[in-house]
Amino acid sequence: MSETEFLFRQPWEDLQAAAWAIRQQHHPPVILFAVPGVKRYETEDYRNTAHRFASISLTGEQCALQCEHCRGELLKGMIPATTPSALLALGRRLVEQGCEGVLISGGADRNGAVPLKPYLEAIARLKEWGLRVVVHTGLPDRETALGLKAAGVDQVLFDFVGDAATLREVLHLDRSPEDYADALALLREAGIPVAPHIVIGLHFGQLRGELAALEAVSRIGADVLVLVVLRPLPRTPMADFPGVDPEAVGRLVAVARLLNPTTPLALGCARPAGPAAVEMEERALLAGVNRIAYPNPATIRQASERRLDFSFVESCCTL
Repeated sequence: MSETEFLFRQPWEDLQAAAWAIRQQHHPPVILFAVPGVKRYETEDYRNTAHRFASISLTGEQCALQCEHCRGELLKGMIPATTPSALLALGRRLVEQGCEGVLISGGADRNGAVPLKPYLEAIARLKEWGLRVVVHTGLPDRETALGLKAAGVDQVLFDFVGDAATLREVLHLDRSPEDYADALALLREAGIPVAPHIVIGLHFGQLRGELAALEAVSRIGADVLVLVVLRPLPRTPMADFPGVDPEAVGRLVAVARLLNPTTPLALGCARPAGPAAVEMEERALLAGVNRIAYPNPATIRQASERRLDFSFVESCCTL
């Protein structure tokens, strides 16, 4: 049994207490709640603004991989901009509407990369116009990484998969976890702020490779570490799969906190809805996260009870 698995299997109360102590030691008593305007958020605590932060797909609804958990469904909620000129035109409109930042993403090619190279000049222009730009890369090559650095992007989001079977059976990729480690190292070497994302339960709702991914990220380093949770989507092969146990989510957050004591840790926006999601947020808060996307009001009350000062930001939780 590895040291990381040993930690994961500790009694929840002990694991949670250790993670909370690390948070108190290395981080101020503050938590950020991220509520970007790509999704409406309105509670007694805060109401976000449409168009302040936008999510863009460079491939429209198209993705070559057709992963088992998505099948392009996640792309449908993004604004399409499938040519560099379309991206520039969209950027102008967004700036005129008061937009302050964008997430640039899209479907992956057969190698697992978002096709960014034709758009690097346009991305640099968006930066010149004052937008904060976050880019989801998939598996980038060196030319893309250096191009993003030259374009001045604020941050790269990078999904890290720690299990070979998950890559084959879920993402339909003939790649290895070592390829993901190499890509993360490449982005770090290029000097781009990078926020690795680990999807809990990506292997058909089972835990498989998450601990290995946490080990690799803690070894290579990250500017922000984000944990998200599989959300079974309609019209996908995983639509009827059971959700991930909230306690397992809390345990993984706690392990992430212990392995990365000084790194900002976030519970991202991708996770199921309903009572299970509330429990996930509450356990993540107790396990030492610094940021939570689209929090439930009960989580905000819990933050106050834990004497954490909180504020809202209308951007990705990684910024």
